[in-house]
Amino acid sequence: MAVWVFTEEVDGSVSQSGLELVTKARDLGDVSVMYVGEGSDEAFGALGAHGAGSVTHLDPGSTLPGAPAAAAMADAIGDSCSLILFGASNTDRDVAGRLAARLGVPVIANALDVAVNGGVSVTSEILGGTKAVTTTSEASPTIVITRPKAFVAAPSGGGAPVVTAVDLPDVGACAATVTASHAEESEGPDLEAASIVVSGGRGLGAADKFALMDELASLLGGAVGGTRAVVDAGWVPYSYQVGQTGKTVKPDVYIACGISGAMQHVVGMKGSSTIIAINKDPDAPIFGIADLGIVGDLHSVVPQLIDALKARD
Repeated sequence: MAVWVFTEEVDGSVSQSGLELVTKARDLGDVSVMYVGEGSDEAFGALGAHGAGSVTHLDPGSTLPGAPAAAAMADAIGDSCSLILFGASNTDRDVAGRLAARLGVPVIANALDVAVNGGVSVTSEILGGTKAVTTTSEASPTIVITRPKAFVAAPSGGGAPVVTAVDLPDVGACAATVTASHAEESEGPDLEAASIVVSGGRGLGAADKFALMDELASLLGGAVGGTRAVVDAGWVPYSYQVGQTGKTVKPDVYIACGISGAMQHVVGMKGSSTIIAINKDPDAPIFGIADLGIVGDLHSVVPQLIDALKARD
């Protein structure tokens, strides 16, 4: 079975999502990758090490990649492709939708798992993550958009893939040029990659109280996150948001401070290895998924944790 994976270059290398998808794809069939970006031997080698047998490389330059990448992929996949996997980035979703229109096939989104038994079976969550459903597709190919962190990237020891460079397709009026880009400045570990995450919710009471989260995370070598409520309130930028409409994290330790446990937030962090909840409401839903719960005022508990960590130095 031929399986294709789409991935866009991030900071000069393969995205983590791309490596996760290639790892999953190698269990389903022969893996080919559509790689969009400048490309490098290091990036292509990483794809091969994770299971890719061939890579089609498209360098869009200053062209917005959505339209040309979809056109190039439609030409490259051929008739034998049964499954195409995408991540959840803006570019992934853009290309997936355009490719589906070109091929006349549907898109199944929000996937947590993918299996092949005759057709393609996709497991996803609905109703805020409270229910799991399985969708079976007989379309060929089946296009699937997966949730972040749905799979774990793991090298398989594969060799260098066969790399084929393709020219930028002419997409006519759909072409767009990137005239400028802006990278948001951030300090500390990346939220999605951090092994420890300290998140704050409305229980903090005010924006300036997020300094407690910053200090605790700094002492633990972790990253700071927040709920949609505090982002909507303007306390922290959107880049902090953990949840269904934010980032999905799976750290070793997730510390939820003043977070009630609304499902919108829980779906973005419930895969954490150990969840510690601090909330003064003993009936807060967050305690239902926590491995360790502290019933108390976070403004008293967190400063004591900070003092204890400082005392260890």
